[in-house]
Amino acid sequence: MNFAPDLFSLAWHISAVIVGVGVAVWVVRTAPWHRLQDGHQLNALLGAAVILTLLWSLNAGVYPGLNLHLLGAMATTLIFGPQLALVVLALALVGITLNGSIEWSAYPINLLGMAVIPVAVSRAYSHLVGRWLPKHFFVYIFVNAFIGAALIVLIQGCVASLGLAAAGAYPVDLLLSDYLPFFLLLGFAEAWLSGMTLTLLVVYCPEWVASFDDRSYLMNK
Repeated sequence: MNFAPDLFSLAWHISAVIVGVGVAVWVVRTAPWHRLQDGHQLNALLGAAVILTLLWSLNAGVYPGLNLHLLGAMATTLIFGPQLALVVLALALVGITLNGSIEWSAYPINLLGMAVIPVAVSRAYSHLVGRWLPKHFFVYIFVNAFIGAALIVLIQGCVASLGLAAAGAYPVDLLLSDYLPFFLLLGFAEAWLSGMTLTLLVVYCPEWVASFDDRSYLMNK
């Protein structure tokens, strides 16, 4: 989803800026920057940002100011961890802002809706899965990557709809009938994208996936 700036009042934009600054400080202080000293990891991060920029540029407009596209938050969170995932998504958002898909004045509110909230929910979901379900390869791929990715998109749609309704941008009945249902379709596509990406990476390049430990998921150690 790409929000147009005129959908929200100045108070919403100021609040998004404050949250964004707080998240940026947290990322700078806690991100595992040492991982990027490895050229392969750095290339993977930048490559992911470019791929997401392209995916986010392929969007479908529903109503003025409302665009839908794949997200990639669960996959990036599993691969890079929450802090670096936020960096990837923030860079992708810069990319689509530079190509004119959104306006710079809408960058903070879109960062909140397309990066901060999805990554936070992705991290919480994967944490709960790791705590309550056995560490098994099938659980990691199917429950985290497939089901988790679809769930994150659905939650994003619900949060976006609530935000748009609270801001008075669109009536609730229109959002429920003509906007929110599209996230069900996006959820299926997101699940396949995330699941296939993580499957390939844990098979061929497991060292690139921050949340995957082959000793735990394959050797039960």
